[in-house]
Amino acid sequence: MNDEAAIVTQRDGGVATVTLNRPERHNAFDDVFIGELTRVLRALEGDEAVHVVILAGRGKSFSAGADLTWMQRMAGYTRAQNEADALALAELMETLDGLAKPTVARVHGAAFGGGVGLVACCDIAIAADTATFCLSEVKLGLIPAAISPYVVKAMGEQQARRYFVTAERFDASEAVRIGLVHEQVPAEGLDARIATLLKQMRGNGPEAMAASKDLARRVGRGPIDRAMIQDTAQRIAAVRVGAEGQEGLSAFLEKRKPAWLEE
Repeated sequence: MNDEAAIVTQRDGGVATVTLNRPERHNAFDDVFIGELTRVLRALEGDEAVHVVILAGRGKSFSAGADLTWMQRMAGYTRAQNEADALALAELMETLDGLAKPTVARVHGAAFGGGVGLVACCDIAIAADTATFCLSEVKLGLIPAAISPYVVKAMGEQQARRYFVTAERFDASEAVRIGLVHEQVPAEGLDARIATLLKQMRGNGPEAMAASKDLARRVGRGPIDRAMIQDTAQRIAAVRVGAEGQEGLSAFLEKRKPAWLEE
């Protein structure tokens, strides 16, 4: 692992692990860090060999949110500079949330501010029972604007209203209860639980997982009307006649492994 890189990517078959690598700053964001993470995620999106992306943090924290030095610089920015700066963070969140590959947040230690946003943008979030969370922006007279669409989607408006205005710290059990995190596990079992999930996902069609993720997004954000019904019918029809769908059905009927499974 290259200690100089703010973002480190490791490959294991079809799994790419993206590690936030500023442990001395608790993986806090600055403008350079945001730009690099956005670039890495976009590159993985275009890599057909990558089927799943894990987001992790090195050191004691998952991510402590905004870097204090960066925040000091922002205080001297003009309104236009602040808007451009905030838009870069918003685009990072949009990129992670919109990634076609399934994403897994490996959460340990502290996830504060923007770190909570990263968790909310991932499809699956598994947290160590020692993890802590906080939407701390109001303590600084700020608001969690760039991350808010994803945090509200994950935990719901009523829970977001509470934690946005109180800046309370909450633990992994509460994160599970309110829907921010899917599971909490003992810290020593975090990697084993994620490995089990990856083993389960390895048997799935990569294209089908991407299409299913997009399906959930479409259905979850629109009314159940005739247009949605028509859209879902068109989606499954397209998948059935596609190469991966044909291979999956043939493999099932012929009682063999599908071609996408690595031997």
